[in-house]
Amino acid sequence: MKTFEELGLSESLLKAIGELGFETPMPIQEEVIPFLIEGDSDVIALAQTGTGKTAAYGLPILQKLDLERRCPQSLVLSPTRELCIQIADDMKDFARYMEGVSVMPVYGGSSIKNQIEGLRRGVQVIVATPGRLLDLMNRGHVDLSAVHNVVLDEADEMLDMGFSEDLDAILAAVPEDRNTLFFSATMPEEIEKLSVKYMREPHEIVIGKKNESTASVRHICYTVKATEKYQTLKRIVDYYPRIYGIIFCRTKAETQEISDKLIHDGYNADALHGDLSQMQRDYVMQRFRIHNIQLLVATDVAARGIDVDDLTHIINYTLPDEDEVYNHRSGRTGRAGKTGISIAIINMRETRRIRAIEKTIGKTFETGKIPTGKEICSKQIFNLMDRIEKVEVNEDEIADILPSVYGKLEWLDKEELIKRMVSLEFNRIISYYQENEDFEASTGREERRFVEVTTEKGYKKVFVNVGKMDGTTPKSIIGLVNSCNPEKVAIGRIDIFTRYTLIDVPESLAERVVEELGTLKMRGRAIKAFFATEEQISRGSKAKAEFQKKREERREERREKRKGERRHRKGDRKQ
Repeated sequence: MKTFEELGLSESLLKAIGELGFETPMPIQEEVIPFLIEGDSDVIALAQTGTGKTAAYGLPILQKLDLERRCPQSLVLSPTRELCIQIADDMKDFARYMEGVSVMPVYGGSSIKNQIEGLRRGVQVIVATPGRLLDLMNRGHVDLSAVHNVVLDEADEMLDMGFSEDLDAILAAVPEDRNTLFFSATMPEEIEKLSVKYMREPHEIVIGKKNESTASVRHICYTVKATEKYQTLKRIVDYYPRIYGIIFCRTKAETQEISDKLIHDGYNADALHGDLSQMQRDYVMQRFRIHNIQLLVATDVAARGIDVDDLTHIINYTLPDEDEVYNHRSGRTGRAGKTGISIAIINMRETRRIRAIEKTIGKTFETGKIPTGKEICSKQIFNLMDRIEKVEVNEDEIADILPSVYGKLEWLDKEELIKRMVSLEFNRIISYYQENEDFEASTGREERRFVEVTTEKGYKKVFVNVGKMDGTTPKSIIGLVNSCNPEKVAIGRIDIFTRYTLIDVPESLAERVVEELGTLKMRGRAIKAFFATEEQISRGSKAKAEFQKKREERREERREKRKGERRHRKGDRKQ
């Protein structure tokens, strides 16, 4: 493994990144930095979010600046204001020992007047969101004629957010002999089309595999009933006392609902979605960054650009519409060399989506076991013990109040004091799990597909030689049975197959029902009825399972077709 010194960086940059705690280059940095320093080629770099991409392009860009010129020489485009601010702050930190370097963030939701004033004073690096930059260009306040490097950071997300036309206008204003650098987590078709349009024989650098999930992230799937999703979420959160993560929901309404439930149940949570004002979003994000919020419940659009290195968990309360979006979500944990966990809470109908996501990310999901109340309480208590052991005791600060504390608690022995301390901390959790029974997750796809044909208690299963090919329906079967019996028969389960039907009838009436059905005809066809054998019941179970499997496959085909149509429409809009 190379050192930063061996990558060809200047002394001023090495001093800055050394103070920032950079020790050895990350894989994307080791590949990209020397390539950009030594040459002037277009680059497509694919790597997960959080793998050090900002330094990979930021350090070479800064090193190649002409500090004598006070005009924009490099342009970095990002999809969101949050990421824009983060990139600009990082590049300012890198350039702290480079005299005369000016890096300026340009984004919506902030005073355009102040940004115009900053541009007039002269900047060498502009970090911008496409919409605000284009606005400033149209007003005549930005001159990009001297720009030599253009970076699209999170290029795939930028295209997902519909910035294609803005990018066309911006790139048209930059000299054709520029270097164009695409940094992205995935390589969708839109990126490939854009590279053909705006790049000259780009050099491709891939860390890992295209669209592959980061290696430091575990993927766990909990398959539960829809009514058990929130209880599953609570148990997961309680099982990881030090969790610091994002819970993704599909809609704004669901995001607010889950956030409100968590807050009501005593969790340190808040919501981030499109109905919040920019000021509210900034306030929520600031609290989340400084860990005043432990759980951020967010939509994909609102969470774009969130750049926090120490997230422990990503929880997919609902799966995204596009498989690639799952990769973006999970890539927010396991960053900067740390490990992370990405969890999906799904219902049984979504197991095929999980298989599709596994193919996209190149990883297999672990089957999650829902923690029991006993396991959760044990985990919480040991976490408290660990915090007590590691707490920093400042005797000088508490010396004056300790005598009063000793006097107040001297009647308690050690065991009683520990019991009360644990109860004070955990009464809420203990009482909740005493009142709520444990439940288990589904074992998965195979169990769901094999729908066993069972016989209800107090009933006998009758085989009848008419099925779907005869136009048989549950209503026609009920009518057929009751037409030959003086009293109404309380029919149980009915399973209709292509050429036959299995019916559950009360044991007390079973002999008579079989006998009477044998005297009837249905649409000119003589009815044959007898008690079903074990082999026929087993064959019915397998037929049911095969039918369900084919139905799921057809659903998946329709879903993929709709997905392709959406991509096609998106491509038409961008053209």
